[in-house]
Formats: sequence, structure tokens, C-alpha cells
Amino acid sequence: MTLLQLFGSMFIAYGPAFSLFLFTISREPLRIIVMMAGMFFWLCSLLTSSVLWFAVWPLKGQISFGLTFSILFQELFRFIYYKILRKAEDGLQQFNQTTPEQAQQQAQNSNGDSTSDKTRHGYAYVAGLGFGTMSGIFSFINVLADSKGPGTVGIHGDPHDFLITSAFLTSCFILLHIMWNVIFYWGFETRRYWAVLIVVASHFLVSELTLLNKSQLYSVTLPVAYVTLAVMTLFAFFIAGGSSRGIKQAFSLNRSRYAL
Repeated sequence: MTLLQLFGSMFIAYGPAFSLFLFTISREPLRIIVMMAGMFFWLCSLLTSSVLWFAVWPLKGQISFGLTFSILFQELFRFIYYKILRKAEDGLQQFNQTTPEQAQQQAQNSNGDSTSDKTRHGYAYVAGLGFGTMSGIFSFINVLADSKGPGTVGIHGDPHDFLITSAFLTSCFILLHIMWNVIFYWGFETRRYWAVLIVVASHFLVSELTLLNKSQLYSVTLPVAYVTLAVMTLFAFFIAGGSSRGIKQAFSLNRSRYAL
């Protein structure tokens, strides 16, 4: 039973991220490098938060204090990584394996810039997946390790749905970091700073709501988190060049496949 809990929770938490890595990143070495760098920068934010948490010892017991500054440092290092990627993207393009026709098309789409908007959105997506994956690993790995036993979740009167809720929240945060990254980078790239504020505000909203889990208010935390994910996904989708027409075409294509 405990082994089923462990694997079930692991697949819920990390399955979507692993699928994205497998089908969109694993075959491109450059994207793997960008993703690993994103994971490193999230670790840097964790290190900075830990140093502050140890330094301000009177507030060590205040979870909200540590969480607030953890969010701020994550957004700070998201910005630092954006600036580094922006400066290095021309060099990264030289290592990108593209055909001459693709390179010419990218040059035409960029209107004189050496890196197209599509490529930048790709970098933002890959960096966000690295950011979110490392966040998910550190937030859930200890819970996952405890789920292997002995005993089962809730056997001593603890909430029975803690493990499954934590798994769904971990998956949600990983996906949210992808969307936040795309919107965050786009906001600075186009100087639409209100988009950056939306990212920071929604990050605070969803993260601070997890404090309600101490009171077992999962019926509040999960719906708000996934509604935020849906909104951020639509926002990032349209930023990356998507359209309502494209969504309709995708659904009509699926229906035609099933009809066959």
C-alpha cells in the first residue's frame, strides 16, 4: 500500500514535468543546458533564503517570514537569469543546430534582431521548467520519502488527503513556474512591467495560500492554485503567439482523428 502511495504521488507530482522534458527538451542539448542553468538559479535563491533565515534567528519559527522572502528571492534570481540569458542568447544561437532555411526564417521573423521572439519564448519556457522542477523536487521530496512507510498517511489521525494534495500542488507549482517565466521574460522584453507585477502578485497569492494547509483548508488552496494556473497558461499561450483560432483548429483536428 505504501509503495502504491509513493509511486502514485510521484507520478502526479513529476509526471507532467517529465513528459515536457522528454518530448520538448531531451533531444536538444542546448535546451538541456538552459534548463539545468534554471535549476541552478533556483538553488541560488534557496541558498540566499536559507542564509537570511539563519541570520534573522528571532524569526526562525515564523513560516510566513521565510516564505515571503523565499518568493522575493526566487523572483530576483528569475530576473538575474533573464538578464544573463538576454546577454548570452546570441552566443547560444551559434550552437543551435538549425538548417540554413530555418536560420533565414528566424532572421526574417526577428525584424533585424539576431534572436526571434519564438526562440526567446522557447528559452523562457525551458528555463521555467528548470526553475519549477527544482522547486518541486525540494518542496515534495521529503514528503515523498516518508510516504514509503512504515504505516500509511493519516494512520494517527492526521489528514488522509495531505499526500495527494501535496502531489497536486507540486505539479501545479512546476507548471506555474513555466508560465510565470514566459510572462516574466515577455514583460521585461516588451517593457510591459504590469505583466511582471502580475507574475509576482500571483506567486505571492498561491504560495501564501499554502499556509492554509496547516488548517487543512485544501478545498481553498487547490482550486485557487489551479484557477491561477489556467489563467497564467492562457496568458502565456497568447503571449507566445497562440490564438483562439488555433485552439479551435486543434480541437477540430482531434475530433477528425477520432472520427477516423
